[in-house]
Amino acid sequence: MALRLYVFHLFHKFKMLVLITLCFVVLWATFSYFVDSRQEISKARSLVQDFRKLISLEDSKKEEKVELIAKVPTVTPFQDFCPELSPYLRGASKLTFKASLTLEEVQKENPQVTKGRYHPTECSALQRVAIIIPHRNREKHLLYLLQHLHPFLQRQQLDYGIYVVHQAGSTKFNRAKLLNVGYLEALKEANWDCFIFHDVDLVPENDLNIYMCDTQPKHLVVGRNNTGYRLRYPGYFGGVTALTRDQFTRVNGFSNSYWGWGGEDDDLRIRVEMQKMKVVRPSAEVARYTMIFHKRDQGNEENAERMKLLGQVSRTWKTDGLNSCSYKLLSVEHNPLYVNITVDFSMQPKIS
Repeated sequence: MALRLYVFHLFHKFKMLVLITLCFVVLWATFSYFVDSRQEISKARSLVQDFRKLISLEDSKKEEKVELIAKVPTVTPFQDFCPELSPYLRGASKLTFKASLTLEEVQKENPQVTKGRYHPTECSALQRVAIIIPHRNREKHLLYLLQHLHPFLQRQQLDYGIYVVHQAGSTKFNRAKLLNVGYLEALKEANWDCFIFHDVDLVPENDLNIYMCDTQPKHLVVGRNNTGYRLRYPGYFGGVTALTRDQFTRVNGFSNSYWGWGGEDDDLRIRVEMQKMKVVRPSAEVARYTMIFHKRDQGNEENAERMKLLGQVSRTWKTDGLNSCSYKLLSVEHNPLYVNITVDFSMQPKIS
């Protein structure tokens, strides 16, 4: 009986020890849980704070980027080329020539022209075109031509410059040599693609007659009012012609030997044909001109030697032309509507 009581008492103590041990384990586990939870919460809070800092940093960077973008100047987009056929063309126009017209009036009508130069602002021109006009004692004709030619070329969306080459002195007039001079002097100012060699007394009537060069030398005067708007004769290559820089250098330009009226345009046509090139023309309905009536100038009498010179082109073209053009350059004046080049052929130092 005593043994049984002792065993019972011992078992009771063991239960109490196990119970106490279990309580400690539970308490330790609970304590550990709370400690770990607080650490996890702290870690979570720290993570949230770090994330907020990161977001804040990104927002700051975005704001800085926006500020930087705002500071960068706006870049003008690349201009497209102008269309082959300008939307501003009107076709045929009735020309009028006011007797009281002044240079100041023509300047006011063309405010965008500066020093004889113009280029479209809405697109990039297909060609850069130099208009070369030989001149002496034709101030009124020049005024009429400028009045009509500037808006005509602007409607065609051309990048162009007008060069008037004036022959000073009393030497007989030499149209072809003046055109060579105009070509050489114009190239000193800009890298022109196309050259229009233009008589001062011929005014284009239709802006569909495009003043740009072609793959072949181009003749722009198919008809004019004083010939019933018909070609003067088969092979006629005078009045207004268009040649690229390559085409003009291939034929060595115009001959310098035609003093007085006639022959130099036929000489150029022969040079073109000798280089296996072909003269092209716009349609007769489009390539129409009004010729301003005038008497032949003193010093521009008919050239009696022209037929003889034409018979020698095949032998002389390589040495008579751009590579032998000598002249005395007196002045180059940049007027509002044109560049005026004045030369004297009575004193002719070799030009380099």
